[in-house]
Amino acid sequence: MSTIKRVIEAGNDWSPLALRLPLGAIFVAHGAQKLFGSFGGYGLEGTGQFMESIGLTPGILMAAAAGSAEFFGGLLLIAGLLVRPSALVLAITMIVAILTVHIGNGLFMANNGYEFGLVLLAGSIALMVSGAGRLSVDEVLGRRLNA
Repeated sequence: MSTIKRVIEAGNDWSPLALRLPLGAIFVAHGAQKLFGSFGGYGLEGTGQFMESIGLTPGILMAAAAGSAEFFGGLLLIAGLLVRPSALVLAITMIVAILTVHIGNGLFMANNGYEFGLVLLAGSIALMVSGAGRLSVDEVLGRRLNA
């Protein structure tokens, strides 16, 4: 099986769809906060300043990278396009967020802990393993490559 076929192998299950849509929407919203200041976010400037304050430099570049991973990765999850590589990038983004921002605050969200990041990480890893599933662009591309 070629590398491209392995990357877009969607699987035949419906369950990834149930994970892709809400996870993708959450990532899009969080990315939009960082990139555009949507939904009460701080935009690139404010997020960049925060990134600088926690030692992720240059802050504006780190904010653009995290925001782009979340925003565009979330859109790709929703569409079901390149789900495995998108989920990998999102998982790495969540590991960085957990380790740099949340780990010192304990588990619970009430204390700005890592529980939400951990859930997003687990969902990303699950999609990385399962693929996009049904009703995905990856499924359509996979059928065309096999035809």
